[in-house]
Amino acid sequence: MKILIVDDHPVFRRGLKLVLSEEPDFRNFGEASNALEAIKKVHEQNWDAVILDINLPDRNGLDVLSDLKNIRPKLPVLILSIHSEDQIAIRALKSDASGYLNKDSAPEELVKAVKKVIEGGKYISNSVAEKLAISLRTGYEKPPHEILSEREYQVMCMISSGKNVKEIAKELYLNTRTIRTYRARILEKMKMKSNTALIHYAIKNRLVD
Repeated sequence: MKILIVDDHPVFRRGLKLVLSEEPDFRNFGEASNALEAIKKVHEQNWDAVILDINLPDRNGLDVLSDLKNIRPKLPVLILSIHSEDQIAIRALKSDASGYLNKDSAPEELVKAVKKVIEGGKYISNSVAEKLAISLRTGYEKPPHEILSEREYQVMCMISSGKNVKEIAKELYLNTRTIRTYRARILEKMKMKSNTALIHYAIKNRLVD
């Protein structure tokens, strides 16, 4: 099995390889430290699965996920994150990730998750499964942040982390006018009037660290 590990921390990539290489089927690994490298490697080679960190230095992991799926629609992608499941798991799964795993998970859970997605299944924890079930109930009222688009959600989290318009524009490779437009849409959809209100909401709902 060929597995591509995408993470900007060399020590963490090495740790993943050590854990997975204990399985007889997992012997062939590739590495990428950023979005550009990951996209290039998926273009050039066939992989049985990709393990993708949600926080990359050049782009958001969910954006990278979309690009990888455009290149190879059936490629299983397992998302890894330091964030709690409440913050990102459901969004990742709705973006066509094959699974979600917190970086604090036990090694045996990582192996189980990789095997599951390679077999064509979806890997989610019991708590994520419960949240997905609740979201499908008739009459379930979504929290305000769940009505945002992926890009709007990303911008909201960046604003809530204390980044200004110029910093966000630079990081997302967009102009400041576009970021201001996103900010206006976010405030309108969430029925809020200021960045301060967004920050309070994000902290209360554990959307930012």
